[in-house]
Amino acid sequence: MKSIKRAIAHAIADVVARPTDEIARMLEYPPNPALGDLALPCFPFAREMRKNPVQIAEELAERVRQVDGVESAHAEKGFLNIRLARSQFAERVVGQAIASVHDLFSEERGRGRTAVIDYSSPNIAKPFGVGHLRSTIIGHALKRMMREDGWRVEGVNHLGDWGTQFGKVIAAYLKWGSEDEVRKDPVKELFRLYVRFHQEAESSPELEDEGRLWFKKLEEGDPEATRLWRWFIDESLRAFKQVYDLLGVEFEHYIGESFYNDKMDAIVQELREKGLLVEDQGAEVVDLSAYGMPPCIIVKSDGTSIYATRDLAAADYRHHAFGADTLLYVVGAEQKLHFEQVFKVLELMGRDYAKNCVHVQFGLMKFNGQRLSTRRGHVVYLEDVLQKAIEETRAIIDEKNPGLENKDAIARQVGVGAVIFNDLKTYRVHEVDFRYEDVLNFDGETGPYVQYTHARASSVLRKAEADAAAKWAPDYEPDDAEWALIFLLAQANESLERAVDTYDPSVIARYALQMCHAFNRFYHDHPILQADEPARTSRLALTRAVREALAKSLYLLGIEAPEEM
Repeated sequence: MKSIKRAIAHAIADVVARPTDEIARMLEYPPNPALGDLALPCFPFAREMRKNPVQIAEELAERVRQVDGVESAHAEKGFLNIRLARSQFAERVVGQAIASVHDLFSEERGRGRTAVIDYSSPNIAKPFGVGHLRSTIIGHALKRMMREDGWRVEGVNHLGDWGTQFGKVIAAYLKWGSEDEVRKDPVKELFRLYVRFHQEAESSPELEDEGRLWFKKLEEGDPEATRLWRWFIDESLRAFKQVYDLLGVEFEHYIGESFYNDKMDAIVQELREKGLLVEDQGAEVVDLSAYGMPPCIIVKSDGTSIYATRDLAAADYRHHAFGADTLLYVVGAEQKLHFEQVFKVLELMGRDYAKNCVHVQFGLMKFNGQRLSTRRGHVVYLEDVLQKAIEETRAIIDEKNPGLENKDAIARQVGVGAVIFNDLKTYRVHEVDFRYEDVLNFDGETGPYVQYTHARASSVLRKAEADAAAKWAPDYEPDDAEWALIFLLAQANESLERAVDTYDPSVIARYALQMCHAFNRFYHDHPILQADEPARTSRLALTRAVREALAKSLYLLGIEAPEEM
């Protein structure tokens, strides 16, 4: 779509005295297709050209009619309405989708740039709950989308492996723990000990001192504390990776908070040397009152560091070690102020990359309408949710398609895909309420619906066998339903770029749903295999193009695309 928009813009750029790219961005999709395929509002040109928009539209129409690929252009109430040459446009778009679906989606705008995405980041020895799902899959989808757009992307799992909670877990394990129980189910057992510690501490407050003592020992390198801490990390990571494998999520780097322990002093020293640190009630802070923010605490009154100090050190490390010019943090919206403070301190320190630091915030995850709380023990384990989705999908398959081969593999693809899509179809700053009955619906706007549409297109192509390599017939004029599908295919690149620019996978999810709706209308109303030529050849090519676009959309979201369901 962008190429035809650029061609139209180039034809009139000298008349309206605006850059080609600016004009191309001004081209709109009319709300009523009867008006045309594209429309250019001419009101913005009126002042500079000293003409009314109606006259401008009439003048521009003459130029646009000469553009290759344009069928007609006419002025209407200050708009220039443009209709494309359908057969020619269809041949180009369908051919591109079949030859290289990557090129259909991407112009590789990010080539030469590097981003680091911080996502998932669970706490060691704590549950990998359903509340961690959002950061994990939004970050994974962003990584895939940005790579599709040409970026080099490094994914970092910033593990919560440091802090006073580890003193508490060590103390709890030594009092009530069992090595066999931890090895059997590490995260659930360590979490049980953590919850018990807080329950016991309500009647025995001295336990809190014991927890602090063990963390102090850990900070000082005590061999027993260090051994247990490293063991908790290893066992937790083993459990976490089982969930990541189910989700199909991967990271280039697992780097815990503890990695930055020896890198924070340099940050504190630089802040002091630059006169950015001031004392506030015994703590050392960066005063941000001039920017409408509370002070950013760097060193607490007891002399220890805090999250902000660690994040400053981590940002510098990611910039230098990975060559990143862009740093993304996929973290819940409740951390908005924290990241605003950290980014402002980086700016005050003179870090050029600070302007490309982005907090990709997202709304709360609820489960059946309920908020979740780790400390209170109100946790729904993500692995349990995924396994239940897989089991329920398998039951649906047994009922609807008992003869299907590879039932277990497809149940996993569909069950996990349903959980991911349910989240990613929602605008990321909105809350998500997880309910199984909605997630696994094959008829609504769900992952199974998109996967089923992909499988339907694949089935048509399997039945066509050798003819599945068909191309759009040059002399075949698409009707309105076919044209709606082709026109959507042409918008793949704009959808990807909008998703990347807004850091929002829901753009791709919504695009996939639109494609499914249009294809299913086309499928129900048009014979494909039984059609006469040249309709048969062209419809097979269109079906293949749609299958490729759906598979790519699902891939970008981190979801598999089964050939059969």
